[in-house]
Amino acid sequence: QLQASGGGLVQAGGSLRLSCVASGGTFSSLNMAWFRQAPGKEREFVSAIKWSGGTTSYAESVKGRFTLSRDSAKNTVNIQMSGLKPDDTAVYYCAARAASVNLWRTVDGYGYWGQGTQVTVSS
Repeated sequence: QLQASGGGLVQAGGSLRLSCVASGGTFSSLNMAWFRQAPGKEREFVSAIKWSGGTTSYAESVKGRFTLSRDSAKNTVNIQMSGLKPDDTAVYYCAARAASVNLWRTVDGYGYWGQGTQVTVSS
Protein backbone atom coordinates (compact mmCIF):
# COMPACT_ATOMS: atom_id res chain seq x y z
CA GLN A 1 0.00 0.00 0.00
CA LEU A 2 1.25 3.46 -0.92
CA GLN A 3 0.19 6.64 0.85
CA ALA A 4 1.08 9.97 -0.73
CA SER A 5 1.03 13.29 1.06
CA GLY A 6 2.41 16.82 0.93
CA GLY A 7 0.47 18.43 -1.87
CA GLY A 8 -0.98 21.90 -1.67
CA LEU A 9 -1.22 25.34 -3.19
CA VAL A 10 1.96 27.29 -3.85
CA GLN A 11 2.93 30.34 -5.86
CA ALA A 12 5.10 30.05 -8.93
CA GLY A 13 8.74 29.79 -7.93
CA GLY A 14 7.87 28.16 -4.64
CA SER A 15 8.67 24.73 -3.25
CA LEU A 16 6.83 21.68 -2.00
CA ARG A 17 7.89 18.27 -0.78
CA LEU A 18 5.78 15.22 -1.48
CA SER A 19 6.18 12.03 0.49
CA CYS A 20 5.07 8.48 -0.21
CA VAL A 21 5.04 5.85 2.51
CA ALA A 22 5.01 2.20 1.51
CA SER A 23 3.54 -0.46 3.76
CA GLY A 24 2.66 -4.11 3.60
CA GLY A 25 5.66 -5.22 1.60
CA THR A 26 9.43 -5.26 1.38
CA PHE A 27 10.26 -1.66 0.62
CA SER A 28 13.90 -2.39 -0.02
CA SER A 29 13.01 -4.52 -3.03
CA LEU A 30 10.87 -1.90 -4.76
CA ASN A 31 11.69 0.65 -7.43
CA MET A 32 9.65 3.76 -6.71
CA ALA A 33 8.39 6.53 -8.95
CA TRP A 34 6.24 9.63 -9.17
CA PHE A 35 3.83 10.38 -11.98
CA ARG A 36 1.45 13.28 -12.44
CA GLN A 37 -1.77 13.91 -14.26
CA ALA A 38 -3.11 17.31 -15.18
CA PRO A 39 -6.78 17.83 -16.07
CA GLY A 40 -7.53 16.52 -19.54
CA LYS A 41 -4.07 15.04 -19.96
CA GLU A 42 -2.58 11.60 -19.70
CA ARG A 43 -0.63 10.54 -16.67
CA GLU A 44 3.04 11.31 -17.22
CA PHE A 45 6.33 10.25 -15.70
CA VAL A 46 8.05 12.61 -13.30
CA SER A 47 10.84 10.73 -11.57
CA ALA A 48 11.95 7.27 -10.45
CA ILE A 49 14.49 5.79 -8.07
CA LYS A 50 15.98 2.34 -7.83
CA TRP A 51 15.52 0.06 -4.88
CA SER A 52 19.09 0.73 -3.84
CA GLY A 53 18.62 4.50 -3.99
CA GLY A 54 21.72 4.94 -6.08
CA THR A 55 20.08 5.63 -9.41
CA THR A 56 17.43 8.17 -10.30
CA SER A 57 15.69 9.28 -13.45
CA TYR A 58 13.83 12.50 -14.19
CA ALA A 59 11.57 13.82 -16.88
CA GLU A 60 13.21 16.60 -18.85
CA SER A 61 10.52 19.02 -17.73
CA VAL A 62 11.53 18.70 -14.06
CA LYS A 63 15.24 17.98 -14.30
CA GLY A 64 17.22 20.39 -12.18
CA ARG A 65 14.14 21.47 -10.20
CA PHE A 66 12.95 18.23 -8.59
CA THR A 67 15.01 15.89 -6.43
CA LEU A 68 13.89 12.37 -5.56
CA SER A 69 15.24 10.49 -2.56
CA ARG A 70 14.32 7.53 -0.45
CA ASP A 71 14.56 6.82 3.26
CA SER A 72 14.65 3.07 3.70
CA ALA A 73 14.42 3.32 7.47
CA LYS A 74 11.02 5.00 7.07
CA ASN A 75 9.89 3.15 3.93
CA THR A 76 9.46 6.55 2.33
CA VAL A 77 10.32 8.28 -0.90
CA ASN A 78 10.36 12.05 -1.01
CA ILE A 79 10.34 14.35 -3.98
CA GLN A 80 11.53 17.88 -3.30
CA MET A 81 10.07 20.23 -5.86
CA SER A 82 11.47 23.73 -6.29
CA GLY A 83 11.10 26.44 -8.88
CA LEU A 84 7.52 25.33 -9.35
CA LYS A 85 5.65 26.52 -12.42
CA PRO A 86 1.94 26.64 -13.21
CA ASP A 87 2.57 23.79 -15.68
CA ASP A 88 3.49 21.61 -12.69
CA THR A 89 -0.12 21.76 -11.52
CA ALA A 90 -1.45 18.20 -11.41
CA VAL A 91 -2.40 15.31 -9.20
CA TYR A 92 0.82 13.56 -8.26
CA TYR A 93 0.86 9.80 -7.80
CA CYS A 94 3.52 7.61 -6.30
CA ALA A 95 4.02 4.18 -7.78
CA ALA A 96 6.05 1.07 -7.09
CA ARG A 97 7.21 -2.05 -8.86
CA ALA A 98 9.48 -4.93 -8.06
CA ALA A 99 13.15 -4.08 -8.31
CA SER A 100 14.49 -4.18 -11.84
CA VAL A 101 17.69 -3.28 -13.64
CA ASN A 102 16.02 -0.52 -15.61
CA LEU A 103 14.05 2.41 -14.26
CA TRP A 104 10.68 2.30 -15.94
CA ARG A 105 9.21 5.61 -17.11
CA THR A 106 5.83 4.35 -18.25
CA VAL A 107 2.58 3.92 -16.37
CA ASP A 108 2.31 0.25 -17.31
CA GLY A 109 5.69 -0.40 -15.73
CA TYR A 110 4.25 -0.02 -12.25
CA GLY A 111 1.77 -2.27 -10.54
CA TYR A 112 1.21 -0.42 -7.28
CA TRP A 113 -0.21 3.07 -7.02
CA GLY A 114 -0.98 5.54 -4.27
CA GLN A 115 -4.12 7.63 -4.12
CA GLY A 116 -2.64 10.87 -5.47
CA THR A 117 -2.06 14.28 -3.96
CA GLN A 118 -3.00 17.59 -5.58
CA VAL A 119 -0.33 20.15 -6.38
CA THR A 120 -1.54 23.54 -7.56
CA VAL A 121 0.89 26.25 -8.64
CA SER A 122 -0.55 29.72 -9.06
CA SER A 123 0.97 32.29 -11.39
